Amino acid sequence: MLDRSSIIIYALSMNQLSLQRRAQIIGCLVEGNSIRATVRMTGVAKNTVVKLLADVGAACMTYQDEALRKLPCKRLQCDEIWSFCYAKEKNVPEAKKGQFGYGDVWTWTALCADTKLVACTN
Repeated sequence: MLDRSSIIIYALSMNQLSLQRRAQIIGCLVEGNSIRATVRMTGVAKNTVVKLLADVGAACMTYQDEALRKLPCKRLQCDEIWSFCYAKEKNVPEAKKGQFGYGDVWTWTALCADTKLVACTN
């Protein structure tokens, strides 16, 4: 079994992407490329892209939670986004009907008409 100092040395010796490489990957994803397309275009592993995406998502969530408070929103534009998970509602097998994660998925949004920021509440 590895002791604590061995684990730290192992973690420090792992490959890490350069800032330029990370920016390239995030740029591909922001432009609308899929994870697999980003893997093909950049040559990095799929797990690397997914982990970087999760890290960036967490960093964005922290930033937005701290920075986007008490916004001067006067007008909100509300809309809904429909999608599906596994299958469209009409095609979900009987055994899976009513279970979380199967069928139609709705996301409701509130967009500030002036700042174009998506308002959220906790």
